[in-house]
Amino acid sequence: MPGFLLHVGAKVNCAHGGQASPMTPNPRVWAMGQPIVTMDSLYGIVGCSLPPNAGGPCSMAQWVSGATRVFANGLPVLLLDSRSICGPTGTPLFPTVTQTRVLGM
Repeated sequence: MPGFLLHVGAKVNCAHGGQASPMTPNPRVWAMGQPIVTMDSLYGIVGCSLPPNAGGPCSMAQWVSGATRVFANGLPVLLLDSRSICGPTGTPLFPTVTQTRVLGM
């Protein structure tokens, strides 16, 4: 299904409210004046509210799905509906706000 591409300025949160940001955005492809993010980029998470005794807090996330038809430098780009897994909790990231000009599939 088509979705908007994620870029550095996209708002992405862990399941417990922590803010996630890409560690290595794509330096060659930009959308709305900011670099986009490909599937190989890990996301760092700060502010996760899950206590340590409950298996948290979330600290890193890896994306497990991305675009199937849009690539940057040979890697699938991330879309608003891409799937991820946070470590060590195994919960997903939730992209909520992103640019609204570039769609991918």
